[in-house]
Parts: sequence; C-alpha cells; structure tokens
Amino acid sequence: MMDEQRVLKIIVAGEGGQGVQSIGELLAEAAFQAGKQALYIPNFGVEQRGGVSVAYVQIAEEAIGAPKFLYADLLAVLSKRAAERTKGYIKPGTIYLYEESALAAPVIDDQAVGIQGYETVAPEGFAKMVGAAAAPASSPPVDPSIRPVGIRAAQTAKAELTPRVFNIIVLGAITKLIKVLPPAGVKEAIAKKFGAKFRENPELEALNYQALAKGLTMIETEGQQ
Repeated sequence: MMDEQRVLKIIVAGEGGQGVQSIGELLAEAAFQAGKQALYIPNFGVEQRGGVSVAYVQIAEEAIGAPKFLYADLLAVLSKRAAERTKGYIKPGTIYLYEESALAAPVIDDQAVGIQGYETVAPEGFAKMVGAAAAPASSPPVDPSIRPVGIRAAQTAKAELTPRVFNIIVLGAITKLIKVLPPAGVKEAIAKKFGAKFRENPELEALNYQALAKGLTMIETEGQQ
C-alpha cells in the first residue's frame, strides 16, 4: 500500500477506554522496528462524560515532513461519535475500517472532573456495552469512492477472549489492511509495550497474541486483499 516515497496516513478514533492510543503507539513502534519512519500524535477529548480519543499515525520509508495531514489512507472508527468526529478525513480511496458490534458510549460519574478522554474507562468495562441494550452498530458512509471494511472486534473479544484485548484485534485488522508492517514485528511491539504486565500475567500475553491473530484472520475472512 506504500511506495518508497509515500507517507501512509492512518487515523484510529474511538471512545476513551477502547485502547485507541495503544493502537497508535504500537503501530509507530512496529514501524520503527521495521526500519521505517513513523510519527504518532494523540488527541484526547475533554468532555466530562468521556471524550473521543483519536490517534494520528504516519508511516514512511523516509523522513516525514509534516506532523498533520488533511486526509487518511486508512480511517478506523470504533464508535458512532468517533465516526462523526473524523468524517472530514475521508478522501476517495480511503479504507474505512469500522466496528460493527453494537456499543454504547461509556458513562463516567458526573462528579468526575478533568480530562476524561485518555483511556478513562477500563477496557474490560466495554464488556457490558455489547448486546441488546447497546446503541445500534455503526455503518460506513454511503460513498462509492471509499473502501468499507466492517469487523466485530468487540463481540469477538467478549465471546472468545476478553474485552481487554479488543483493541489488539483492531490492531491486527489494521496491520493486515495497510500491508507495510510484518505481523511478527507488531507482535514484538506488543511484547515490548506490555512486557511488565505479561510477566505478571502470562495468560494476558497469550490472549494479546491470540487477539492479534484474530484481527489478521478477520480481514482474510471478509475476503479483503
């Protein structure tokens, strides 16, 4: 997906607590390990009840000239309001990866104060947000110029693994779609970032690697190239 001189632009957007920033960090780390240039910029919501969290990532073979960009080559949206927040980054040819599971936005106690967008709600909290009581699932924009790819990462994490690794399933799907990072390198980035937690809980390590594999396979199952 990336020529030698081309900068690949990725946006991941979701609710605070869905692990959006971890996805951004891991993509950048895996790119560095693969000998590429990478730039990751986080953006956090400030709404009291929890805001939209957005990660901006650029990957290139050579130096990246500008920290900001107008349009995304891949836009991954993990909630309805994240989709609304980032719709202006869509261009013809954008890969639009969206979460099809029915998710309700997390609710934070009204007495909470300060910035709430950076992973405020524990990821396992999203286990209670999948199902009949949740909000309707997201859908892609009606735009024939984009490439929509729907996955059910939240439902898969809840049913087969643990909601804590929901974002790693998404990471696997992104890795498969952008085609510039070796899955083994992404796995190494996961091990580096969460090494201390894995030493304390080897089961969590296995679940993360299973989640990465699920995300990679999920794209293959959907017949994506």
